[in-house]
Amino acid sequence: LDSLPLQLQLQLQQTFQPLSSLPAQKCGCKVLMVSVGSKALPLRRPKHHSIVEHSPISGEDSEHKQGRRRRNMGRKSTKQQKGSNGGYASGSVSDKTMKDKKFSKKHDPAEPEVSYVRKQIDPETAKYFSEIADTLESGEIDLEERSIICGNALEESSGKEVELCTDHIISHTMQTLLDGCDADHLCGFLRGCAKNFARIATDRCGSHVAETAFNSLASHLVVQNWRSTIEDTLMEICQAIVQNPVDVMCNCYGSHVLRSLLCICKGVPLDSEFHAAKSSSVLARRLNLKGDGELKNHTQNVHQGFPDVLEFLVSEMVKCSTPNIATLQVDQYGSLVLQTALKLLEGQDQELIQLIPVIMGCKMENAEDGNLIEKTEAENIRDLVKENAFSHLMEVILEVAPDILYDEIFMKIFKDSLFDISCDHSANFAVQSLISHARSQSQINVMSEELGPRFKDLLEMGRWGVVASLIAASERLHAYEHKCSKALESAVTSADESPKCIVPRILLLESYFFSNDKSNWSWTSGNKVHVMGSLILQCLFKYPSEYIEPFITSLTSMESSHVLETAKDGAGARVVEAFLGSNASDKQKKKLIKKLKGHFGELAMHPSGSFTVGKCFDASDVPLREAIVSDLLTVQRELSKTKHGPHLLRHIDVDGFARQPEQWRSRQKSKLAVYKEFLAEFGSPEGGSSKGKNPPADTSKKASQRTSIKKMRKEIDNVLTSFTASAEGSKKRKKQRIW
Repeated sequence: LDSLPLQLQLQLQQTFQPLSSLPAQKCGCKVLMVSVGSKALPLRRPKHHSIVEHSPISGEDSEHKQGRRRRNMGRKSTKQQKGSNGGYASGSVSDKTMKDKKFSKKHDPAEPEVSYVRKQIDPETAKYFSEIADTLESGEIDLEERSIICGNALEESSGKEVELCTDHIISHTMQTLLDGCDADHLCGFLRGCAKNFARIATDRCGSHVAETAFNSLASHLVVQNWRSTIEDTLMEICQAIVQNPVDVMCNCYGSHVLRSLLCICKGVPLDSEFHAAKSSSVLARRLNLKGDGELKNHTQNVHQGFPDVLEFLVSEMVKCSTPNIATLQVDQYGSLVLQTALKLLEGQDQELIQLIPVIMGCKMENAEDGNLIEKTEAENIRDLVKENAFSHLMEVILEVAPDILYDEIFMKIFKDSLFDISCDHSANFAVQSLISHARSQSQINVMSEELGPRFKDLLEMGRWGVVASLIAASERLHAYEHKCSKALESAVTSADESPKCIVPRILLLESYFFSNDKSNWSWTSGNKVHVMGSLILQCLFKYPSEYIEPFITSLTSMESSHVLETAKDGAGARVVEAFLGSNASDKQKKKLIKKLKGHFGELAMHPSGSFTVGKCFDASDVPLREAIVSDLLTVQRELSKTKHGPHLLRHIDVDGFARQPEQWRSRQKSKLAVYKEFLAEFGSPEGGSSKGKNPPADTSKKASQRTSIKKMRKEIDNVLTSFTASAEGSKKRKKQRIW
């Protein structure tokens, strides 16, 4: 009571007496009515849905049973994940990134907040739902009976939805009921609690119930018969939420529920990256390390969705939140809801052009003149982007903004301030997103002119993600690649130093740039390859070879022990694989592979190293392939027991080499000959010089071409293997006939 207003405390004290002084009238062990003041209030008992008539249990046993249920059904506390380091690309819509100020509500003082007192659940209702829980947990009923029981129990919850869903114990039962009922009862329950849905969604226990209801709705959407009913139900919930959306958006539980509601309206899985994207997947997209096909698989719609409901929810939610938009911009949970909404509307340019300026705090009066962002608003946004929550929001805005709006944001907010913004721990992520989603070569030119000369400063500050993003964007748009590679070379070496030190310093990026004596720095065994250093080199090796000669020379000049240490490291192995897949000359690739000679068996025992061995084998000539298979033959038994070993042994055909070495060599020569003929005829997907003047390449075509080359190589291997096997079989049959 102490947390309630004084007037409300006095009113409650006058109305209610302590429970110990309330006389109860009993019949057996069932409470029929209880007296409050001078009135006798009858308690509602279940009328016709009782499942099993239990014998009366003593109060001591009842307390023991309730205590055991509390222990067994307690919710796990959610662990807060750490946000990403300043040097790493961040996840755009992930709960892990929250380190900003606590939310302080800034509502209009003219609208006083109404206190809500949660009603107690009467004992008879609590007992009824306890019996329901016991019956469902017994496992003695079939699916049809279970659905009927769940539906009947949900009917009994009518009028008490908030109290039941927010109860620590009964909320678990409600989740079971919503998961097991039919669509009719599910929609009926949601319509019944629509007006109070915000209270359920913002409660620690109630939010789990709401999530379960949405998951159950999604499963029922596969049956088209219920589509209209579900759409009406969702619209009713949305209409209730938009009455006061800020409270739900800025609540840690409500934010999660609201994002799930947005996802179900769009028709995407509730656990998709729209809800909470991993930073690794965001980073892979930004650095062009993930194919378009892989991205589409993660974002496929599971049902048609409800476009009208989604548009209504997002537009009304933003419209009603406009007076409090400054709060939402810096609130960690409110920002997440806006991020999800924007990602779900990607491609709907008209809606985004209306929403994004409002979310950034711009006045829409200027939109008619084509001037969406004023000078004072641009200055305010530059300050806001240093806030953690708004920085993540800006990342998504830059990702989904239509071209015309992206260009205005770039020219008015970021241009001439790129380096200053990049220096900030949070704002540098927005710069990474800006660069990664650049639309034209001219934009890349401006970015490289401004940031290229400052690569060294950025690397020394640990803003590695900004450098990696610019290198990747330059490769994607085939713009100013030579300029970017030269800028990186200058950042890592001085004019009088040999280029041989470039790659080792980038591989051990943190060790070198945070060294007290850079002039005497040398490779230190035992240091792990830096993840962002590895990613920078992977992006760089996609450049035409004439632009990266110093980097190729540096890698192929490394000591054999350092190359082996790099190949054994997970991040380092990716660099070796990227180099072997580049359009560097065969001679340079073989020079690197020879440094691993005698260690392929050791390397293959590492899960990441096994992929590197496979890449080395594919890039080798027949003598080098024989050296690799000979190394693997010594560890064949141990390697076959690992998870990755059997695939590698089949790929290299170690058994074939052990049985018939000469025929193995013949097969390898045939494969290499056919593969070279194919490349001579159709060309390599990695080949070809790309000058800055060339038009941007179609990245989807490029990715599909790489996939086709991989399939072609497998097909060549399979055809030649089957041909050789059939030839061997015919020879054996001839010998048998002669005999």
